[in-house]
Amino acid sequence: MTKTLALIGSGNIGSALARLAVGAGLNVVLSNSRGPETLADLVAELGEQARAATPAEAAQAGDLVVATVPLSKYEELPAAALAGKTVIDTMNYYPERDDRIAELDAGEQTSSALVQRHLADSRVVKAFNSIDFVRLFTAARPAGSDDRSALPISGDDTAAKAQVAELLDALGYDAVDIGPLADSWRSEPGTPVYVQPYLPAQPEGLTQEEMGRWFFEAPSVPVPADKVKELTDTAVRRSAADARQTLSRD
Repeated sequence: MTKTLALIGSGNIGSALARLAVGAGLNVVLSNSRGPETLADLVAELGEQARAATPAEAAQAGDLVVATVPLSKYEELPAAALAGKTVIDTMNYYPERDDRIAELDAGEQTSSALVQRHLADSRVVKAFNSIDFVRLFTAARPAGSDDRSALPISGDDTAAKAQVAELLDALGYDAVDIGPLADSWRSEPGTPVYVQPYLPAQPEGLTQEEMGRWFFEAPSVPVPADKVKELTDTAVRRSAADARQTLSRD
């Protein structure tokens, strides 16, 4: 069982996972590219179960390590320190933020396959990339709850996926194995399982300010395992540009 969860990247998704992990009784090691001192407020909020470190130190300390940085920075992940580790990849490809990545634009690779190529001595599992950071925290439920949601995971190593599924269970989610990293596109932006199912229908006619408030205040919608499987099974692979167009229409 995971006792220490390490995070490389402590933004919205990383902070939500850290809060869930502390709530589940895990120790947390936080890191980012700006230095441990910049995480003092978050560490203070999380309490004695949390500490800050450099990315390499966090990688070495974690029983499981979450890589949650912008995809454009994936080659900065400390490969040597992560050797032998199971690494959870939460990253998505957003071309307007990450610049263009030709292999992804052409559909030749998935983003997680690129991460696995960089972390050749690690076991990469895609998870936590299909839900927004607000619902990630608020939708968590104890095992057996009627309104518990599931999240898709994918990876090439069966034992690593079992580790990650165990972590999801501890944090408040069921896991749905959608296959190897080659199939991880099924949970990426523009697919049916991405973000929208966990949100209620957005009211019409909202101003930008009202939309922002609604996003933070909207309750989560339970998405059980059978629904996640249905959504991922029906996904159709699109180019990154087409996926962005789909999102812009939603």
